[in-house]
Amino acid sequence: MVVGFGKGRTGKGQRSHKGGIVAALDVGSTKVACFIVKIVPNRDGGEPHLKVLGIGHHGSRGVRGATVVDINAAEDSIRAAVEQAERMAGMTLKDAVVGISCGQPQSRTINVEVSIAGHEVGEEDLRRAYATGRAQGPSPEREIIHCMAGSFAIDGSRGIRNPRGMVGDTLGVSMHAVTAATGPIRNLEACIDRCHLDISGKAVTAYAAGLSTLVADEMELGATVIDMGGGTTSIAVFFDGNLVLSDVLPVGGSHVTSDIARGLSTSLANAERIKTLHGSAFSGPNDGRDLITIAHLGEDDGEGESQISRSVLTGIIQPRIEETFEMVRDRLVDSGLSSISGRRVVLTGGAAQLNGARETAARVLSKQVRIGRPHKLGGLAEAASGPAFAGCAGLAIWASQRPNEVKVSGEELDAPGLAYGTHGAASRGFGGLTRWIKENF
Repeated sequence: MVVGFGKGRTGKGQRSHKGGIVAALDVGSTKVACFIVKIVPNRDGGEPHLKVLGIGHHGSRGVRGATVVDINAAEDSIRAAVEQAERMAGMTLKDAVVGISCGQPQSRTINVEVSIAGHEVGEEDLRRAYATGRAQGPSPEREIIHCMAGSFAIDGSRGIRNPRGMVGDTLGVSMHAVTAATGPIRNLEACIDRCHLDISGKAVTAYAAGLSTLVADEMELGATVIDMGGGTTSIAVFFDGNLVLSDVLPVGGSHVTSDIARGLSTSLANAERIKTLHGSAFSGPNDGRDLITIAHLGEDDGEGESQISRSVLTGIIQPRIEETFEMVRDRLVDSGLSSISGRRVVLTGGAAQLNGARETAARVLSKQVRIGRPHKLGGLAEAASGPAFAGCAGLAIWASQRPNEVKVSGEELDAPGLAYGTHGAASRGFGGLTRWIKENF
């Protein structure tokens, strides 16, 4: 059985899957995950029901910092995960929705104003406004991953959620675009193409993780998703039911492993095992007495071993985890969206399972923190229901819904949500974002 909905690995021809089967592929620095999901339309007209048919995951090779560095090794890892999912589901995939963490995804705001000559706003006016905004897209070195229409304005009157049917001379729209560097994405596409898979869609991994783990009230009132992967830590801020900020930090769980390996003079494999079994980001009352056996680098089994107290290990892990959340805090402040990011933080990704990560995040960010697990997929095995698989589960959810998408010149744009911005002086339209927040809140 062959299933597929896309029109090639460029992502053109993407469409919402109201029924059928979709595949989600998350290529990370430490693992590759693939979900095959059946979409069952809701008879009541609500969100479709999703049932997992196949799950595959494999250790990631050839990927560093979410970027493909060895295309042959990465291809082998992707093939292994996809084939495992295909065997479980009893079908062969033609295409998949792919998670994007490479290319340093960033948010930016695009403000557009078009003439409507005094008539009612219709779908054609909206498409024209979206196309105009898309034309103001990023440089050739970056490509748009998401483009979501935000707040609208009629003749300068801002804060309009749905302008359809309204009358005026000019229609304004603020669009939230998430862009990423073209080079790393092209390498990822080439790697997936070598696995004989087309790409039917691309979504930022942290955004997808939020779709699978956040409840409706968190999305409405404001919440920050921190997806702690092996090579990167991604940020997605939600407000009023929409994505308002996306960013990526070049640190992750693999950096903690490297710190342990260097600090204890042991192999990376042994450092990963020590981190998993004994690691913690905060000190306990017995850390000074609990001993851990360390095999030194280059020594034969059973020779050159030593023992350290758990407090020594914690002293290596804690600074790196604190630094990661401090970087998250600084990015939120720099974005200007810290006031609407809410009091709620949800941690996803494999590194979020480190003992003490939640408590450290709560202390550094001064927010309420919980561990996020995918909860919107039926038939999800317990082994794949943890925070490490939140991104892959969210990709399937995104593929099944793609809410309020509008076609523009053969492509689709998400619409309508809110207008959002990005951090940093290099972002265009940041002043407009600040004005929009002041006017609407």
